[in-house]
Amino acid sequence: MSAEASVGGHDADSVRSVVPQPACHSTDGHRTPGLMGSKYVKLNVGGSLHYTTIQTLSKEDSLLRSICTGATNVTIDPEGWVVLERSGRHFGLVLNFLRDGSVPLPEDHRELDEILKEAQFYRVQGLIQHCLNAMQKQQDVFESVCRIPMITSAKEEQKMIATCRKPVVKLQNNRGNNKYSYTSNSDDNLLKNIELFDKLVLRFNNRVLFVKDVLGDEICCWSFYGEGRKIAEVCCTSIVYATEKKQTKVEFPEARIFEETLNILIYENNRSGPGGLHLLDSRGSGSSLGAGQSEEEGAAGGDRRVRRIHETFIRDAMRLVSLLEDNGTAARSLTDRSR
Repeated sequence: MSAEASVGGHDADSVRSVVPQPACHSTDGHRTPGLMGSKYVKLNVGGSLHYTTIQTLSKEDSLLRSICTGATNVTIDPEGWVVLERSGRHFGLVLNFLRDGSVPLPEDHRELDEILKEAQFYRVQGLIQHCLNAMQKQQDVFESVCRIPMITSAKEEQKMIATCRKPVVKLQNNRGNNKYSYTSNSDDNLLKNIELFDKLVLRFNNRVLFVKDVLGDEICCWSFYGEGRKIAEVCCTSIVYATEKKQTKVEFPEARIFEETLNILIYENNRSGPGGLHLLDSRGSGSSLGAGQSEEEGAAGGDRRVRRIHETFIRDAMRLVSLLEDNGTAARSLTDRSR
């Protein structure tokens, strides 16, 4: 086994582990009552060698300080290295935090979790909090981003819908899949469907999975899924007969799309659980009677759950009606300006 160690400088204090170990514990060997009589200390952490000062290790009330004071027994090999049977991969970062009070953390969640575990093992509270703050920031950023999956194959679509625990709304949009010319309003209506899809994504992002399909056979078609099965479909295209020719007509059934979006909210797992519409039963799913609970109490609990669902449903309907009115006002304003 070989490793490099040098004095001074942040980068020179730590070397990546070549023999990672899963845990830290004392083994038989020469033990020391404390290291406070020395200025420098040599650490062998899972094969990664580090040369630092007692002052650095003692900056926080941590496991490393207790090693220096002798409160925690450690093993010192014949060459004077304090042996810690722990992976040394992130130990250099722990030392740098003790020196500076702050270190840049990786964005990769797995690496961040590994550093947090090392900080918890060495009981470096400042680094623990630093990691937790970084994780919370990542979570806040993730939750604030709307991600819309794009369907690439029928197999992928089936798997996504079958495994998703949320209701699913799919917009199939393929303008190029057309044999005939479009009517005069079709392009405008197609854009309105896409704009409505984006608005619904922003409104129900955390409750419904929205997906797009640009490879399907339909020019513009909405599909609504709950518990892995199709609940409704709103097809916005039709063939109409004009003078001596056929044309493709794209419509914008806004109210119908709003209605079907609201209808699938009842399939939310956090509301209905397995069985979806069983919540409409007076006792509901998951409302089995506990010890000492009467059937009347169970039925009352089920009624309260159904009432909460209906109240939420009505609130969502009112919000969507308001959005519909805003869209109508904007459309009238554009019409007035064009005149």
